[in-house]
Amino acid sequence: MRDNQQIYVAAAAICNARNEIFIARRPEHVHQGGLWEFPGGKVEPGESVRDALQRELHEETGIEVVAARPLIRLHYDYPDKSVLLDVWLVRQFNGIAHGREGQPVQWVARKSLLNYEFPAANRPIITALQLPDTYLITPSPGTNTEVFLANLENSLQSGINLVQLRAPDLPDASYGALARDALALCRQYDAQLILNSDPAWVERLGAHGVHLNSRRLMALSSRPLATDSWVAASCHNAAEIAQANRIGADFAVLGPVLPTRTHPQAAPLGWEVLRQMTDVANFPVYALGGMSAEHLPVAHEHGAQGIAAIRSLWAGNA
Repeated sequence: MRDNQQIYVAAAAICNARNEIFIARRPEHVHQGGLWEFPGGKVEPGESVRDALQRELHEETGIEVVAARPLIRLHYDYPDKSVLLDVWLVRQFNGIAHGREGQPVQWVARKSLLNYEFPAANRPIITALQLPDTYLITPSPGTNTEVFLANLENSLQSGINLVQLRAPDLPDASYGALARDALALCRQYDAQLILNSDPAWVERLGAHGVHLNSRRLMALSSRPLATDSWVAASCHNAAEIAQANRIGADFAVLGPVLPTRTHPQAAPLGWEVLRQMTDVANFPVYALGGMSAEHLPVAHEHGAQGIAAIRSLWAGNA
């Protein structure tokens, strides 16, 4: 195969009962040698990605895949070759995973993956493994912030651990005060708070990241925060996905995928457009618009990280 042709690779994030991820180190003499990787290999002509994954994991790690789902698909151009990575999350398997070809291997906590050196193409995979399946977008806080914060706490108690604080009608001082209280709650429940605001608020308050609305996204020429903070974006079309790629966004929401009561005038994109858009994004994408927990499997099958929602994820049932 010539270097300027795309190599189709099936790879796996194998997860054990302790929620650790299995990684292996590449031999020194191969492409990207000495770096850590998620096991897998080339998809042969006429072979399905699922069959390729089963074959490669048996050859490399000795396991048989029982249950797996798509995690993320990535296109990456190295100086010497182009790669399409089709990555699956393997949660059930038979056998004991080991380095069947003599390669060094480790089980690593998800957060600790950041401490290992991977090929550049693998960075969005690590991001996808840090992020949950659900992304709560808060409703308008209204005038009663006590009720709002009580509902936020109830949402956190239900298992939500990634929250976007969206309150576009609040003046800066009021938004800052609410964000401080929301951040204290999120820290109490080991959750992360993303501010839908000027990125300067993130550093000012010590929040976990910023969510850029489409106006802020399109006005940027570079990433607004360092890599130790999340940069998320709202996208509705291919141009906004491309801009999020350019500035190095970590993840995005894309929608509306289905009809939604909050924006009834917006034409839904549908699942197939979601699939197309996730395929050109160099980051995880959440499906937005008409989403609830029952849509998680179909969102995963169409390339999404999971779902983003207000109504179905908010304990106050806004």
